[in-house]
Amino acid sequence: MKNPVIIFGASALGRAAKEIFESNDVVVYGFLDDNAKLHSTELDEAMVLGSPDDDGFLKLIGKKCEAFVAVDDNRLRKSLVKMLQEVRHVQPVNAVHRQATLSPKGILGFGNLFDVGFTSGAGSTIGSHCILGAKSHVGAECEVGDFVQIGPGVIVNPGVKIGDDAFIGSGAVIVSGITVGKGARIGAGSVVIASVGDGMTVYGNPAQPVKS
Repeated sequence: MKNPVIIFGASALGRAAKEIFESNDVVVYGFLDDNAKLHSTELDEAMVLGSPDDDGFLKLIGKKCEAFVAVDDNRLRKSLVKMLQEVRHVQPVNAVHRQATLSPKGILGFGNLFDVGFTSGAGSTIGSHCILGAKSHVGAECEVGDFVQIGPGVIVNPGVKIGDDAFIGSGAVIVSGITVGKGARIGAGSVVIASVGDGMTVYGNPAQPVKS
C-alpha cells in the first residue's frame, strides 16, 4: 500500500489498527473521531484531525489517502462504511498485521482487521468489515460473513459457517461443521458443539442458550 491511511475511530481499536499498519511500513495520516474533546490531540504520535464527516479530510480519501474503520459498535461501523462507499466511492482497506498468516487459498473482503498471530486455513472465506482478534484462527473451508467480531484466541474449526454481525468472545472454540447464525453472540471461553440460531446468545462448556 503506497498511500497513507486515515483511521476512523481514535479508540483502543484505532490504536491497534495504527500499530498494524505501521508493522507493514504504512504511514497513518491521522485519526477522525466523533469525540470533539480528542480533536487536535495526539494519539500514539498521530493527530486526531477532526470528525468523520469533515469534508476537508474526507476529500483526501480515494485520492491521496486510504481509509480504515476502527469502530467496535457495528451500527456506527456500518454507517461509516456506507458513507465511504456512497460519498467517497471507496472501500476501506484491510489491516493485516505483519505477523498474521492468511491462507493464499482463501478469499477476503474489504475493511477487515487481522490482529497479530491470526491464522486462516485453506479455502476459508472471510467477508468484509470483520474484526479478527490476536492469535485467533479460522479453519479450512470456513465461511465468515460481514461485520463479524472474533475475539482473541478464538479457534474456529474447519467447515464452520458464521453469519453476518455475529460476535464470538475471547477464547471460544467452535467445533467443525456447525453454523453460527446471523447476529448470534457466543460468550468468552465457550465451547460450541451445536449450531447457534440467528440472534441467539450462548455461553458455557458446552455452550447453552442464555435465557433473557
